[in-house]
Amino acid sequence: MKNENDIREQTEGLSGREILDYVAGLFDGKIAFATSFGAEDQVLTDMLWRLGRKIRIFTLDTGRLPQETYDVMEAVKEKYNLDIKVYFPDALRVETMVGQKGPNLFYRSVENRKSCCQVRKVEPLRRALTGLEAWICGLRREQAVTRQNIETVAWDEQFELFKICPLALWSQQDVWNYIQQNNVPYHPLHDKGYPSIGCAPCTRAIGPDEDIRAGRWWWEEPEHKECGLHWNK
Repeated sequence: MKNENDIREQTEGLSGREILDYVAGLFDGKIAFATSFGAEDQVLTDMLWRLGRKIRIFTLDTGRLPQETYDVMEAVKEKYNLDIKVYFPDALRVETMVGQKGPNLFYRSVENRKSCCQVRKVEPLRRALTGLEAWICGLRREQAVTRQNIETVAWDEQFELFKICPLALWSQQDVWNYIQQNNVPYHPLHDKGYPSIGCAPCTRAIGPDEDIRAGRWWWEEPEHKECGLHWNK
């Protein structure tokens, strides 16, 4: 049985690339990387490719993504010659939800928004993680008030497996330095003022003095701004 403290001890002080290499070997065949094609995820994709690690990569298509997300998905597949598994929400659940509450239910309450995220994101993710011992994601402490306590290695109580965040301690500048130095393809909306990108109706560009997560669910208070994929206890 793998132990959280042991893994954390073995990865303490390692770079993001070294953490990836270590966990890829440790969880051989039982680990996957969840990408939404934002800047951090593009860094991790490039690192995995350079390491030559054959970790399964998947993404969640909520049915409400901006066209630019599909464009960068194609660019990633072409550059890195990757097979990216796409998970979709259950069609009947979506039809029922939209039929009862309308297509833009998320604007009316936090409860509605979280219900939409549950159907379109959390349930598909649960299917994607079935049979795994660990998953990798691009969370950073600097991203939001809900993410200030993120560890590079932690036990994910919600999905009952290890969550690995190799970039947890990186700054936004670290991310963009890597992208520029390694010619990593990135999401076109980043150049239009979108530091954080999700579903089209729930994402907007931000102003120069706004927090980097201000464009996500901008009608809500900061402490509510998680979709349920990353459980904020």
